[in-house]
Amino acid sequence: MKQLLRTTDIVMISHIRSLLDAEGIATFELDVNMSVLEGSVGIFPRRIMVADQEYDDAVLALTQAGLGRELSE
Repeated sequence: MKQLLRTTDIVMISHIRSLLDAEGIATFELDVNMSVLEGSVGIFPRRIMVADQEYDDAVLALTQAGLGRELSE
């Protein structure tokens, strides 16, 4: 799996997962439990992961949707 992005913005996470789901690209969200433990203050970012073979398609889909700046380097 490859990290697509890391953010504390749960609305952005929902939006990106929805976009990728519509493209048929499965995502997996890491660090959800840590985020919940800190009390939803937004200190710990969550990571969105995709399968290695779907990474390039995911990057393309998000770039075309105008969300390329959100991607991890």
